[in-house]
Amino acid sequence: MNHKGIIEKGILSMLGTWVSNKLGILLPALELLILLMIIDYISGMLAAKKEALDNPDSSQYGWSSKRSILGIYKKLGYMLTILVAVCIDYLIFMFAKEIGVEFGSNTFFGLLVSIWFIINEIISILENIGRMGTKLPEFLKKVLAEIRDDLDNKSL
Repeated sequence: MNHKGIIEKGILSMLGTWVSNKLGILLPALELLILLMIIDYISGMLAAKKEALDNPDSSQYGWSSKRSILGIYKKLGYMLTILVAVCIDYLIFMFAKEIGVEFGSNTFFGLLVSIWFIINEIISILENIGRMGTKLPEFLKKVLAEIRDDLDNKSL
């Protein structure tokens, strides 16, 4: 390996270590969220393809580049929302530190918002699986419907 490659890997390792240290427990949640976003995107494309095969005469079904781009925008919006929540955490914890209040963690809202989006992605993946024709257990459908209603009624 050349020296440039070693230096680049060293810099990336140091940057990754610093980010992990700063984000603490939030980092695994963000990693899971990104993984679930990718799975949701792929499962959505597969479900759209399956619906197109089931309904060949309808243009309502099938993969759409417009819907695909809108899905990516939505996922970018998730990340921006988490960034705002982390900024709020930073402000709260920095001002609390100034007045002498110490917390054991440096993230609260960022983690809370991330978990909310993780749940939303899991629900979306399950919905896509159902659209692909997989039979979901009845209890899971009921729980899914209740969680979806709760999330929809409590969202901004």
